[in-house]
Amino acid sequence: TKYTVIDDFGTLLNPMLATGQIVGGIAQGVGEALHEAAIYDPESGQPLTGSFMDYQMPRAYDIPKIDVDFRPTFCTTNPLGAKGCGEAGTVGAAGCTVIAVLDALRPFGIKEIDMPVTPAKVWNALQEAGALQAAE
Repeated sequence: TKYTVIDDFGTLLNPMLATGQIVGGIAQGVGEALHEAAIYDPESGQPLTGSFMDYQMPRAYDIPKIDVDFRPTFCTTNPLGAKGCGEAGTVGAAGCTVIAVLDALRPFGIKEIDMPVTPAKVWNALQEAGALQAAE
């Protein structure tokens, strides 16, 4: 329901752009964790997810509320004291998202699930764990 991130990019030259970079990276990581998969035909090797009609990317409703904060420390290797922020949002987002799913599935004895964590994979994991029969 909520994603909180705190980063250190040194001296922030433009906090609004840095925040946008982080939020965009988080959206990429969540998309990787929940949706995105390159699927190929097993016989021909032809890509089956060759366009955005077939390859699911995250949509706005897939992304939780994101709180971004900064705890800058001055970088001593350049005169501005700035650090890069290019991939910072993406790095932890996929792992955090999968861990959140596993926390929700833990009461059913499910301890691992592969990305992307699609509804079908969750359904199958719950069936294999016997959780769906118990709920009926």
